[in-house]
Amino acid sequence: MKNTIDAHIDFSFKGENYDLSSTLDLDAVLDKYPDPSSLHTVLAIEHGIDTYSYLFDVMLVEEVRLDNPQGLATEFLHDGVFDFDGYSAQRSKSQALVALGIIAAQELGVEDLERQPHLKQALLRAYQLGMEA
Repeated sequence: MKNTIDAHIDFSFKGENYDLSSTLDLDAVLDKYPDPSSLHTVLAIEHGIDTYSYLFDVMLVEEVRLDNPQGLATEFLHDGVFDFDGYSAQRSKSQALVALGIIAAQELGVEDLERQPHLKQALLRAYQLGMEA
């Protein structure tokens, strides 16, 4: 299942009303735009709005509303507020565990790292130490 969330923003400019909505693939968005404040930019680009225009400046004044999380995103949307830092950290951990599972299978013959929680924790701690170095 993909990690998605629906983003909405509505505003008016020069007598015209804009109601923009997009379903965002969070992994793709965070790979390209690590700063969550860029959701305005993501929506503008998806809807053909120049990010150097007055229209975009007006858009920035309005808050992006988020709903309908799917996948891992469901754990991080609370009362309309999405915890991008928490999601990003969990996403990194999940990606690391996939890689560590492959290493455990290839090097140690462990087919299911979930059945070996101590080994899983040791590998994850070693990975985290390596990331800090």
